[in-house]
Amino acid sequence: MKWIVAGWLLFIVSALFFIAAAWRAGDLLALGGGIFFLVARFSFLVPIAARKPQ
Repeated sequence: MKWIVAGWLLFIVSALFFIAAAWRAGDLLALGGGIFFLVARFSFLVPIAARKPQ
């Protein structure tokens, strides 16, 4: 389970870097896509966080 969470956290970090690059470039379309991507990554982490430890 630790590796799954670590993988999703790396996805979140990559989304943050994508957002930062889009912000720096002034590309609003890429910025919106990066934010959408980040929200989607968090939505995948919700079931993992809500799961009870075994």
